[in-house]
Amino acid sequence: MSNEKKETKHKLRLATLVTQAGRAPFDHFGFVNPPIYRGSTVLFPTVAALEGLRQPYTYGTKGTPTTRALEQAWSEIAGAVDTVLTPSGLAAIGLALLTATHAGAHALIADSAYQPTRIFCDGLLKRFGVNVEYYDPLIGGGVATLMRPETTAVLVESPGSQSMEVQDVPAIAAAAHAHGACVIADNTWATPLLFPPHERGCDLAIEAGTKYLAGHADLLIGLVSANAKWAKRLRATFNAFGMGSSPDDASLALRGLRTMALRLREQERAALDIAQWLQDRPEVSRVLHPALPTHPGHELWKRDFNGASGVFSVILKDVSKKAVAAVVDGLELFGIGFSWGGYESLVLPFDCASYRTATRWAPEGPALRFSIGLEDVADLKSDLAAGLGRLKVS
Repeated sequence: MSNEKKETKHKLRLATLVTQAGRAPFDHFGFVNPPIYRGSTVLFPTVAALEGLRQPYTYGTKGTPTTRALEQAWSEIAGAVDTVLTPSGLAAIGLALLTATHAGAHALIADSAYQPTRIFCDGLLKRFGVNVEYYDPLIGGGVATLMRPETTAVLVESPGSQSMEVQDVPAIAAAAHAHGACVIADNTWATPLLFPPHERGCDLAIEAGTKYLAGHADLLIGLVSANAKWAKRLRATFNAFGMGSSPDDASLALRGLRTMALRLREQERAALDIAQWLQDRPEVSRVLHPALPTHPGHELWKRDFNGASGVFSVILKDVSKKAVAAVVDGLELFGIGFSWGGYESLVLPFDCASYRTATRWAPEGPALRFSIGLEDVADLKSDLAAGLGRLKVS
């Protein structure tokens, strides 16, 4: 591809870029998708090439043309200098945190963070000598008051993957950078299509590609993208772990990438329709969806996001666990399970109270998280109406 064409591609809108990024058909005899390169050993033509590592690929853990295609595509889409692939979203979280911390460092973690993030921080990260502190996700620029001389990392997750708080990421980033700290974003809910993390001040951005990137509930993969300041250190940490990802998984993720913009747009439309409908149900106390004007973080969402994904939460009126089980167990189109972002709709009862430490989770009723898939909205509403109707007889 010529430099002129490369320059043109960078000016493309995101919906077009997801179909074009990471592709070089004429490097592969004209085939539009890169082939799957499986391998560990890579041969060198000469001793000089071996000693100087003067070729693009040197060993399987350092990448293949298949994994490199996904890394390059994601860097373009996220506005990053470099991206590395990991075997899962949680592996991406761990890699990013280990890149930005060291023994004796202090890390600030949003209290609304994904629970496995907390398990990693309270276990392995603390065992490695990092002092972990949780903060109110709504603190905004006030996070400056929590900074210490040894603070090296601030992790944001906006919105929170269950409780849906929208963070003032630019304000947090400004405060963190003033103290020399790295800002790490778990951007899985929005993806770079809906929230450009590096434009908003984040140094490292995590994506559980398992979810919207993969899109079909059949793949585990993570990505960490970095800006110019942190790209070299991220790549060095990645290389030290030998954390290679399967080229087969990278190929599936590339396939998912090509339709991600369309799927996100449809799932945004369907989820907002259902969220608005649920607001008027008598069994529902509140709907936690950032795109609804009733959401406390709606104005921040309008300012910083380009749209909403298909994930939101609902607070029911105060009913028993048995009643909630009657609603959920009888749903026909909503699977009960973790994750989100696939073609299928999911529901997950949750309670953050047991692991919040900086804030208090005490809603007026039980909570459900929904991930809206690609089913017909009328069918999903019919299934939910029948399920909520069971509250009256349970």
